[in-house]
Amino acid sequence: MSPQDFNPTAPSVPVVDAAAAGRVAPFLRAVYGWMFIGLGITAVTAFVVASSPAMVTTIATNRVLFWALIIAQLGLVVVLSARVQKLSPAVASLLFLLYSGLTGVTFAFILLAYTGQSVAQVFVVSAGMFGGLALFGTVTKRDLTGLGQFAMMGLFGVVIATIVGLFWHNDSFQIVLSICGVVAFTALTVWDANRLRAMALALPEGGGGSYAILGALRLYLDFINLFLFLLRLFGNRR
Repeated sequence: MSPQDFNPTAPSVPVVDAAAAGRVAPFLRAVYGWMFIGLGITAVTAFVVASSPAMVTTIATNRVLFWALIIAQLGLVVVLSARVQKLSPAVASLLFLLYSGLTGVTFAFILLAYTGQSVAQVFVVSAGMFGGLALFGTVTKRDLTGLGQFAMMGLFGVVIATIVGLFWHNDSFQIVLSICGVVAFTALTVWDANRLRAMALALPEGGGGSYAILGALRLYLDFINLFLFLLRLFGNRR
């Protein structure tokens, strides 16, 4: 079985030999290592941009630049997800680091919108939740196919509702959307962590490469979105 043949709707924990199981830990270390690097770059970039009134003003007053940043982020996610089989580890790493930096630029406006104390508190809560969910998804022997289907349906619903929210500014709607977002990305975190374990088992020896970057991107997105929805629920605006 190759990574290209990995089917997310199949049973989550395949039966493998001891040699294959021994490849799980190195692969997951690479995945979480890249994820933490990405989060670190995002945090540093956000702090630098937020600390520069000139940069904030330039981005905020230039709609073309702002939307270019958003489109570039979406484009990088699409490229990494769709072309992971053809990307070298070096190129995949570079694209992931670039995406992390661009995300940090847009995150600067979140730091400015909420108090520093509430951002720190929600970050700690998000990190704790994410760690517990990812651990459960990695070690559980349950078939999480049903959870994955629920998570994907929830994700599509949240995306559609977010688009609606751009045009319909209603406080009650935003609260419900944030709660649904937390639920959806809670499920996605468990499912993605479980799928990464299955992916590691399917990889040939020494074949982590770009797939570790893809795994890091998935978990990075889960954490970022979980943090954002929790911040919208519990964060204190300036």
